[in-house]
Amino acid sequence: GERANGAPVATEEAGRGKGCGLLKVAVARGRSLAVRDFTSSDPYVIVRVADTTAKTKVINSCLNPVWNEEMTFSMKEPVGVIKFEVFDWDRFKYDDKMGHAFLDLQPVAAATKLRRALRLTAGETKLRKVALDVDNCLLSDSFVMYANGEVAVDAWLRLRDVESGELFITVKWIEAENTK
Repeated sequence: GERANGAPVATEEAGRGKGCGLLKVAVARGRSLAVRDFTSSDPYVIVRVADTTAKTKVINSCLNPVWNEEMTFSMKEPVGVIKFEVFDWDRFKYDDKMGHAFLDLQPVAAATKLRRALRLTAGETKLRKVALDVDNCLLSDSFVMYANGEVAVDAWLRLRDVESGELFITVKWIEAENTK
């Protein structure tokens, strides 16, 4: 597997500077993924944030994989779009595409500003609804929550450009003052 070393991996140290917060992207699981190897697939997910890429492990022969992997990206503000690309790992030829999805961080940024305005420090608060619409990949309405010092959103994303497949992800934003 020289493959595994191909993509730069996001680490806690990447770009850790003054006033940087942490964006934690958890790829929990996939559901009803597309078949690419006869009867199954060996799926993995590449997560892109700005110009940084991270990758989950490959789960062999599984269309409903559980990765439960969290990647940490360091950035000043939660801006931009997180891209998720699913591939079927293949030993002998190029890995087959199994669809892609994205999540816009704008609601997370808005919720972060709201948290500051409300001066929330403890407890749990529903900050904002992220509605399913034609311009996003959500399977259903989602909510940006504030809990344990983190602004977080859980979402099922429908994969695009593929016959089937969904991803369950969690995105957390931790403000600079809360990072050690």
